Amino acid sequence: MDRVALDLGPIQIYWYSLFIFLGIVLASIIICKEAKKQNIDEEFLLNLTFNAIVFGIIGARIYYVLFNIPYYLSSPIEMFKIWNGGLAIHGGLLAGLVVTIIYSKKHNVDAIKMLDIIVVGVIIAQAVGRWGNFFNSEAYGTITTVSNLKALGVPNFVINGMYIMGAYRQPTFFYESIWCLFGFIAMLMIRKYKYLKKGQLTGFYLIWYGTIRFIIEGMRTDSLMIGSLKMAQVVSAIFVMAGLILFIYHKKERALYNEK
Repeated sequence: MDRVALDLGPIQIYWYSLFIFLGIVLASIIICKEAKKQNIDEEFLLNLTFNAIVFGIIGARIYYVLFNIPYYLSSPIEMFKIWNGGLAIHGGLLAGLVVTIIYSKKHNVDAIKMLDIIVVGVIIAQAVGRWGNFFNSEAYGTITTVSNLKALGVPNFVINGMYIMGAYRQPTFFYESIWCLFGFIAMLMIRKYKYLKKGQLTGFYLIWYGTIRFIIEGMRTDSLMIGSLKMAQVVSAIFVMAGLILFIYHKKERALYNEK
């Protein structure tokens, strides 16, 4: 698998970086379009988006590095080579959440409403960004067979790329990407529901993503561990619980982002 998308001699553009970038651009477009409908101040939105992206990437990298301290202490320069992979989505989500809450409160903007707008863009960015793992030959699962993968409807080019270390592997990145795509479509429809309450869209996202990530993490062989526990499963379980709380104990105020 060729990890380089474009070789310009001294400059190389990696597929991993390209898909992360495409995901960010697509998410930004979707978020800005919806925020405009809700009369969110443009300057506020641009500053929030910029800070959330920057700190989200930093948070994703720090999260990953912390679980691989021995390796990065022996090769400190590798900490900065994010094109080689190593962006933990949970770290990025948590950093983005903190930035959104702090920045929204600072400017007297409803943080929950902003999260309801943002999560729709986030989930499609995840769907796109996961393909960077494909070209980096990472985020894969246990050993399987070609016949099993074909039975699951996995495209041939994905199957071919899943021949890693002498065996075919479960393309867990692919399963997560498809699930996020379905979640994106579902959220586009749900946010038009006239009885939707503030916070429920964020709750749906947390439940939807938390559930599939918990399941998929059980299949992966490269998980970040805390003792005998897979950290992503721990965080995903917290996501699901937080999502249920948001979805059930929502504020009575109706969401203002339904299509008119």
